[in-house]
Amino acid sequence: MAFHQAEHSLLVIPGPIEVSDDVLFANATPSQSHMSKSFTETFGQAIKMFRQVLVTERGQPFIVAGSGTLGWDMVASNLIESGDEALVLHSGYFGQSFADCLEAYGAKVTQLKAPVGQCPSREQIAEALTTTKYKLVTVTHVDTSTGVLSNAQMVSEVVHQISPDTLVVLDGVCSVGSEEIRMDEWSLDVVMCASQKGLGVPPGLSLVCASERAVHFVEARKTKINSYFASWLNWLPVMRGYEQSKPVYFATPPVQLICALHASLKEITSRPIAERWAKNKQASTDFKDFVTNELGLKQVPNDAAFAANGMTAIYFPEGISALDIIPRLL
Repeated sequence: MAFHQAEHSLLVIPGPIEVSDDVLFANATPSQSHMSKSFTETFGQAIKMFRQVLVTERGQPFIVAGSGTLGWDMVASNLIESGDEALVLHSGYFGQSFADCLEAYGAKVTQLKAPVGQCPSREQIAEALTTTKYKLVTVTHVDTSTGVLSNAQMVSEVVHQISPDTLVVLDGVCSVGSEEIRMDEWSLDVVMCASQKGLGVPPGLSLVCASERAVHFVEARKTKINSYFASWLNWLPVMRGYEQSKPVYFATPPVQLICALHASLKEITSRPIAERWAKNKQASTDFKDFVTNELGLKQVPNDAAFAANGMTAIYFPEGISALDIIPRLL
């Protein structure tokens, strides 16, 4: 008999999102050893499928217990050395948070802030890159607070043209699985996300994928990585081992969540990823047209060209506040 989850109110927040029956059922997998043959195969396949979602052949995934916020710590602790310059492209609340994390690890952070509903322009990014030599540039692909979709491909092109040694880091917490991302083709050095949004898995997994260039830097860096749990040097043998069907221990992985991730990635990769992006875009267009034309509500992004496809951010109508709406959504 097929499993069907219990009836419940539809969850319509950016994350956690609704999950499929197969994913929820996989999350109830009976306890098993994280070193068992069955789990080792499941984890190894999940690592491979995560690459497919990001359209990368060379990227090195890290899938660990944690929230999307842990991805910031992984980026900062592994790639930043004290005094390094970092440029944060700011299109909302989460750009500020990423900047705070980088500063906690010793980075000198410059924030390029756009007005609410916009993202930094090509010209602004180019100007910033010509005035300072940055170790890395971060871009929040979709900032949940504004619903703004940044042009990650354009950002990477500008960085590689003007400052080719600078690493390009994409915060994809609210975009991976929902928006087009081509990690290799766009020459992205890091893409980080979490399980509970576009990937359609319960919260609890932090997923990061690093380019060969980023991994090489970490392996060759001269200073100590100022984190134990977030250190890629501790996780690299684990990820490489599981992918080769040889379990390696550093910290116990969340077995059930990995099984749920495997189920979701299997669903996602069962069809060409471009089809998923196209369906998301069409659904987003239809929904946004309804919000604007039927409900008369104003969207936060100033232009449809940089409005996210995986979520919609709107301004409250006059006379209504967040306190009136949020309790009904939860």
